[in-house]
Amino acid sequence: MGRQVRGAFVLGEGRDQHSASKAIEQTAEILLCLSPVEVANLKEGINFFRNKSTGQDYILYKSKTRLKACKNMCKHQGGLFIKDIEDLDGRSVRCTKHNWKLDVSTMKYTNPPGSFCQDELVVEMDEENGLLLLELNPPNPWDSEPRAPEHLAFGEVQVTYLTHACMDLKLGDKRMVFDPWLMGPAFARGWWLLHEPPSDWLERLCRADLIYISHMHSDHLSYPTLKKLAERRPDIPIYVGNTERPVFWNLNQSGVQLTNINVVPFGIWQQVDENLRFMILMDGIHPEMDTCIIVEYKGHKILNTVDCTRPNGGRLPENVALMMSDFAGGASGFPMTFSGGKFTEEWKAQFIKTERKKLLNYKARLVKKLQPRIYCPFAGYFVESHPSDKYIKETNIKNDPDELNNLIRKNSDVVTWTPRPGATLDLSRMLKDPTDSKGIIEPPEGTKIYKDSWDFGPYLEILNAAVGDAIFLHSSWIKEYFTWAGFKDYNLVVRMIETDEDFSPFPGGYDYLVDFLDLSFPKERPSREHAYEEGSVFNSRFPSSLFLGDLVC
Repeated sequence: MGRQVRGAFVLGEGRDQHSASKAIEQTAEILLCLSPVEVANLKEGINFFRNKSTGQDYILYKSKTRLKACKNMCKHQGGLFIKDIEDLDGRSVRCTKHNWKLDVSTMKYTNPPGSFCQDELVVEMDEENGLLLLELNPPNPWDSEPRAPEHLAFGEVQVTYLTHACMDLKLGDKRMVFDPWLMGPAFARGWWLLHEPPSDWLERLCRADLIYISHMHSDHLSYPTLKKLAERRPDIPIYVGNTERPVFWNLNQSGVQLTNINVVPFGIWQQVDENLRFMILMDGIHPEMDTCIIVEYKGHKILNTVDCTRPNGGRLPENVALMMSDFAGGASGFPMTFSGGKFTEEWKAQFIKTERKKLLNYKARLVKKLQPRIYCPFAGYFVESHPSDKYIKETNIKNDPDELNNLIRKNSDVVTWTPRPGATLDLSRMLKDPTDSKGIIEPPEGTKIYKDSWDFGPYLEILNAAVGDAIFLHSSWIKEYFTWAGFKDYNLVVRMIETDEDFSPFPGGYDYLVDFLDLSFPKERPSREHAYEEGSVFNSRFPSSLFLGDLVC
């Protein structure tokens, strides 16, 4: 199982350019084989199968005229489908993770409607009436114009961790920076930097030859940081992917004067100089906004999957020199800001524990599959430091990077690195000898690692002033907001309660119901059977995008 057919290819260091380019073509992978007896026993409607040798699950739908098949994996967040007991026609399956529903006869998601289409597999019958499930695989874009790894001198490639998802890469005589969030909050006032960035962070940004920003979330696209940078270097080259929702959609309103933003297509090498190139890839779950990046210097690849839920649809280069990805979880106020129904403190604690474990295991499996030489967990070093978020901070526990690294080392030979602000990894030294004492240079003794104070004032003044904007003074905007979001045809009723900093009802604040079945705003809960949740919206007069996202998932 899992073998390649129809023009399989293998790229290696010993191949010349001509033979390698000839080998870059589409392949088909056999995922599952059914015997003639198993085919004869297929029932009308939905059939579930597992490939015992790979552990992968599949769905086969049989009708009188055709067979359709797909992987048993929800496109939202990778959950497993089971039979939908509410489906009377025998065509629908339900995801065990977030109750999304898929009509296997059309391969379209019905709940929520209009969201995704499931990727179909090819069904082929053999000469003996057996069945093959095939997945057509396009060539990997990073295999175009392949380059064999060249010798790296000590110090030629250095990676310095600054904070959160921000890395400073020295690549020969070029410098590249990822996702600079180095001051101020993210997500309104919800997240603050856990680590104290190196004191020379602004100088480092100003020296960069190019900056990559993965997506629009404010812990990656930090306008306070970019404003500081733009005062010194407004023309610094910044690169983003060509996402449907532009990364810099709010640039004009931000007041940040940046003049050299480059939007590049996905899956195409961007040549920086003769030794350095990079390629931006989209996320398979959120292609409209999330991206990741491959940086290649002298044939050595650095893979940064950032926050992508399923980077490049799960197709990624193996055996890269260095891989980095998010690890933490606990990204939003869910389920902390929910109450009523099942949302007891015990339920929340168990939910968080389960989700953290799922994320740890997923990251460990991914690293084991890709086998990078070195792995670094990052993009998770944030804290809810504002006093009003104490409950969320203490309850919505994040994963520990050392716990993930220990799990990875337990199941593979991958070298791991838990970064500290200002620490530098010398790629050549680490590739040659991971035990080299100079392979990772830690910050000097006495360097401040964790922040113990944050300048809340200037940022909160701006946020609080926005509450008085005219749009928030009229209840009619609520209907406009949810109509704009377009989430409906879902048997869910939510009560939105505006609260103060202690999550007590805000005097004179909004308190209303939203019925997502028909996107109405009833005075009382409907008499029909329905799912019900209550959510707190802190002192803002508008439901945050994170809150609505939690409803959708």
